[in-house]
Amino acid sequence: MSKRDYYEVLGVDRGADEKEIKKAYRRIAMKYHPDRNPDAPDAEDKFKEASEAYEILSDSEKRAAYDQFGHAGVDPQMGAGAGGFQGSFSDIFGDVFGDIFGGGGGGRARGGPQRGADLRYTLDISLEDAVKGATVKIRVPTLVTCGTCDGSGARHGTSARTCTTCGGLGQVRMQQGFFQVQQTCPDCRGKGKIIDDPCPDCYGRGRIEETKTLSVKVPPGVDTGDRIRLTGEGEAGPEGGPPGDLYVQMSVQDHPIFERDGRHLYCEVPINFADAALGGELEVPTLEGRVKLKIPAETQTGKLFRLRGKGVKPVRGGPEGDLMCRVVVETPVNLSKKQKELLDEFKATMSGSGDKHSPRQSSWFEGVKNFFDDMKI
Repeated sequence: MSKRDYYEVLGVDRGADEKEIKKAYRRIAMKYHPDRNPDAPDAEDKFKEASEAYEILSDSEKRAAYDQFGHAGVDPQMGAGAGGFQGSFSDIFGDVFGDIFGGGGGGRARGGPQRGADLRYTLDISLEDAVKGATVKIRVPTLVTCGTCDGSGARHGTSARTCTTCGGLGQVRMQQGFFQVQQTCPDCRGKGKIIDDPCPDCYGRGRIEETKTLSVKVPPGVDTGDRIRLTGEGEAGPEGGPPGDLYVQMSVQDHPIFERDGRHLYCEVPINFADAALGGELEVPTLEGRVKLKIPAETQTGKLFRLRGKGVKPVRGGPEGDLMCRVVVETPVNLSKKQKELLDEFKATMSGSGDKHSPRQSSWFEGVKNFFDDMKI
């Protein structure tokens, strides 16, 4: 009886990547696991078939031979060099499902001390500090190595003993059906050692809680979402393991005047309608001080004036951005009687000449008129 195509067995395309193949095998293996299908006589055969397909397709050399020569390319009896299916079904299943059954591979004792966890700290900074750079002190709660026991967790003068249940591996093998899986040792909880006389300060944990004060050098040009890595400033590793890292994430606060968009800054500049009509000169703020901005006559609300080089120099390099000043013409308030009279006189001079002095207003009204005329048709 000829074998089915391995890609057909797993239900994947021939161009499927390693992740897709592994996902497909997990699904089929869980579905036809013999222990979950005791009353299905064909479940074990389907499980073995899927395991054989995964063993071949998950190995780049074997897969290449199979793609070129088919089953003959991976059958050792046919003289092919790929080696065929010679692995253990339990080993394959344990590799793919190791995260479910406690991981495979020999426990913590084989890999040495475990590295401490990384930490993340969100740093709120002003726009000025983000643009120019600053040195900021932060306080970070973390776990540090216990100084009393030097991280061993055992009382001074004593030491932990090797767990006899797992032999110091931190994991034990359990028989499930026709294959074996590894599980965390129930006595030492994966540590490989047992502390009979724990340290009175850390209670056998080897670490204690502490708040550290650190200086963070914020480079110029950072923005919200940028991270600074402080190597070795994370949590201390258990059992004297190396510490993790601290990632300081930037969060730039809102500014009362400026808005930032990448390397450019934006701000609104209110001007009175006389300056907008006749032109003038204004002082506008930048992060480096005040500068003069010349307003030409007949300036309209929304017009943008670009001040080159007055923005932000990106932290990853590149030219400095610009400052965009958006003009907002302000309607005067709290007018005196004399001012109102002058405006009335000015208004009278504008009568009948809208196209000349207010072209946008005239074109807008013309558009409205055409809109309603079209509705009548």
